Amino acid sequence: MLTGGPLDVLTGDYLAELTMLILGRDRMKDPSRGYAKTFLRQLEEGLGLAQERGVALVTNAGGLNPAGLADAVRELSARVGVPARVAHVEGDDLLRQGPDRRWGEGVLTANAYLGGAGIAACLRAGADVVVTGRVADAALVSGAAAARFGWADDDWDRLAGAVVAGHVLECGAQATGGNYAFFADEGLDVRRPGFPLAEIHDDGSSVITKHPGTGGAVTVGTVTAQLLYETGGPRYLGPDVTARLDSVRLTQAGPDRVRVDGVRGEPRPDTLKVGLTRIGGFRNEVTFVLTGLDIEAKAALVRGQMEVALTDPRPREVRWTLARTDHVDAGVQEEASALLRLVVRDAEEAVVGRAVSGPAIELALAGVPGFHVTAPPSRGAPYGVFEAAYVDAAMVPHVAVLPDGARADVSFPGPSPSLRTGGPPPSRDPSARPAIEEERSGTGGSRGALREKREREKREGAGQGRAHTRRAPLGRVLGARSGDKGGDANIGVWARGADDRVWRWMAAELTAERLRELLPEAAALPIARYELPNLKALNFVIEGLLGDGVAAAHRFDPQAKALGEWLRSRHLEIPEELLT
Repeated sequence: MLTGGPLDVLTGDYLAELTMLILGRDRMKDPSRGYAKTFLRQLEEGLGLAQERGVALVTNAGGLNPAGLADAVRELSARVGVPARVAHVEGDDLLRQGPDRRWGEGVLTANAYLGGAGIAACLRAGADVVVTGRVADAALVSGAAAARFGWADDDWDRLAGAVVAGHVLECGAQATGGNYAFFADEGLDVRRPGFPLAEIHDDGSSVITKHPGTGGAVTVGTVTAQLLYETGGPRYLGPDVTARLDSVRLTQAGPDRVRVDGVRGEPRPDTLKVGLTRIGGFRNEVTFVLTGLDIEAKAALVRGQMEVALTDPRPREVRWTLARTDHVDAGVQEEASALLRLVVRDAEEAVVGRAVSGPAIELALAGVPGFHVTAPPSRGAPYGVFEAAYVDAAMVPHVAVLPDGARADVSFPGPSPSLRTGGPPPSRDPSARPAIEEERSGTGGSRGALREKREREKREGAGQGRAHTRRAPLGRVLGARSGDKGGDANIGVWARGADDRVWRWMAAELTAERLRELLPEAAALPIARYELPNLKALNFVIEGLLGDGVAAAHRFDPQAKALGEWLRSRHLEIPEELLT
């Protein structure tokens, strides 16, 4: 990024829910740590280039200890002989603010998602390197843009535009063809996609592009995919602004250039999200390989034998899954095999350690024919839990520690503190609440009216009757991108090629109930469905699919990264005209 073309600011996003748990465990071992050490290794090579080219560096690699990382950057700067003005942002770490905050037993980290105001203050003060702790991912960009253009805290539309640009950039090559549903159909060379960059303008609009000569592509499709990633409803609530995703317009403005404009902003909420992590207990797993004939009978035998061993004491949670990866008359042994996976969890390590893996291995000479497992026996390992709480923004200090050591307080002014946990804050605007099921998807009207509207759209946009349909994978006409938010999963789907006919059919056909049919794992779970007509897209949030979050490894795909591709592989009756 530093050598490929001109830049003003280079951002680095190092934090995720799982990362915070890892840093929390690091801090338990050594209180001076708690930051992403990989940033220092990269900076050792890049600081001189950045200074030479006049590029400011903004990163959240400070994690739980931004002051410690800022000191380490100063030491590195002196060691490599490249003077740099270093600043940092603090206030997000609520565990450091005293015992009066009761987050619950065993909490390792409690960090508020700050906005970009502290970053802006540091850059305005001339910082070359700005280190933060937990800020909203898009705040790395919105803070830099606010500093450059002198935006006020209530320039809602401009801030919203920068937040949308930041959301597109935050996952790197996911905006340039990485993880893109139509990479094969569109013939994209994504073996080594370049990183995206945003040319942000004073009015908040932007152009998403990449350095010349880098791989991948920037198209309306690749940007749409990233816009839908890990979002919920049309109102994208953040610590700087509420960005209206249903106002976003995307236009192909040239090769590898997508213009983003029309973004409307509304006042930021008066609460901040707080990410909490804790050790949830211990887990272990054993994967039995079942080969050849009689797979179901073999699975039943293994389960029956193991259940005897799981009784004294029985782990708090025992989960069995059988993945039928076997093929009939397979020419390769691996293709003749199915995987039976046992996962156990308990508060006590001994209950899920050798007490589980020992008996599993002891079945080797007394179990199913062809017995083997995918890994040797292991002890139980700790797993983490992530949950969100919400606090009054006025409770949370937001301080920029400038290059000269001065402290600039940019905290959110607001009413007296109050603590809320367990869910998003109530909204005075009913349309800002999640649209549970398809009946509250932003289109308005009663359940019957919506059903009638969709049936009409289906008739008008997708042909008449079943005779004009063919059973085919959804992925022939729809793209998808999925991800995790704590224990919830989101799936964003969009019409291939932004085709209006596909969009009308999709809006009518792909209801929350239809999604439950296509993804049986979600059959009993609450589903929120949102329509984003400008993007020709729908967004679904499946509550609780991921249990306690990625660190708990609740399911085979613990971050729901492949959930969208599973959906695209499911078959439906699709109008013939959409398949041509």
